[in-house]
Amino acid sequence: MRENSLAREKPLDFRAPPPSPVASGRPSSVTNDHVLTEFLDTSLRIPELNLPDKVFPKQKFIENPSKIDLDALTCGSEDYDRTASMMLESVGRVGCFQLVNFGIPGDLMRAALDGAKGVFRVPLEKRAPVTMSPENRFGFEEDHSDDEADSDQEFVWMRDKALGLEMEKLWPAGYSNFGDNMKRLQSELEKVAGKIFYALQKIFSCRLIGGKEFSDRRDHVDCFFCIHKHRLSIPSDQFTNLLRYDVIKRMVRANDYSHALCFHVFNGSTEFHVYSKKGWVSFCPEKDSIIVTVGDKFQAMTEGQYKHVVGRPMYKSEGEDRISISFLYSPSPPSVISPSQPDSNVLDGGGDVISIGQQVVVALFLALLYQLLVYIYKNFCV
Repeated sequence: MRENSLAREKPLDFRAPPPSPVASGRPSSVTNDHVLTEFLDTSLRIPELNLPDKVFPKQKFIENPSKIDLDALTCGSEDYDRTASMMLESVGRVGCFQLVNFGIPGDLMRAALDGAKGVFRVPLEKRAPVTMSPENRFGFEEDHSDDEADSDQEFVWMRDKALGLEMEKLWPAGYSNFGDNMKRLQSELEKVAGKIFYALQKIFSCRLIGGKEFSDRRDHVDCFFCIHKHRLSIPSDQFTNLLRYDVIKRMVRANDYSHALCFHVFNGSTEFHVYSKKGWVSFCPEKDSIIVTVGDKFQAMTEGQYKHVVGRPMYKSEGEDRISISFLYSPSPPSVISPSQPDSNVLDGGGDVISIGQQVVVALFLALLYQLLVYIYKNFCV
């Protein structure tokens, strides 16, 4: 009987509950209905996402930076102050300026650019002895590309005996002539760079609050070349992505080559790009000009007022190997003199400086002399 009773019991009902009644069309009872509606519209709005394309700075074309005539920076020139000011203002606005009438023979620059093509004809499998590493600052940049002929490559050169001996083995037919041209170009660029650097620091010191002045003494100059082989062709559908990769690569490696000024020597460039943390600008350089950009050491020298930028020429057209040369110039840190705060260790009557050790000896001597005078006074004069 009990089993029949359980069978007759109503099974569990798993059906969903009936739908709620449809809301009537009467108006809302909320007093400030428009305020509530506005709040809901604002709070339920989907936020805008900053995707990588939005974060990455866009290319911005600008007017050509100032053209600086090197002859105007000769000491005693009537246009010296005006030209130096123009140079510093262009550095503050764009991070670079164009140098014309710089006195370096065009044949020498073309010979250096043409000779540099031979450097990159050294086969990849033979480059190991002259490939850059944490222990070796100079030589070939390590290449991870699959296509050697259609990739960017870099070679860092300086007057280094060990580098020269290794390159003579790898390129016996042409390295000697190439090295001679690079040494001549370095000598010419050092003269130009010294004049530019002195003019920049002089005009900057005049604008400093507090009367700081930079001495013209440069006991040591550290300089070297970065030789860049540009890829032969860039497909139009890949040009933008490759440029973005280039910007990121340049900014990441910017601190690898610490310098004050960089002189960019090139030929036939379509555009010149300047990269910085503030953005990315491009312009069409004057023919036969040298572009000068400022580096991290100049930023430090100016206490951050003028920012470090990275520059490079760009080529869009296909053709033979495209080579550019960057000369990185770093003089010894300039000594800073502040006339408004004279050194307390300098005697008023002369220019000799009393060292700390000499001051300690004098202090001890005076203390002993005082004790001796007190002893004589107490024992013999009282």
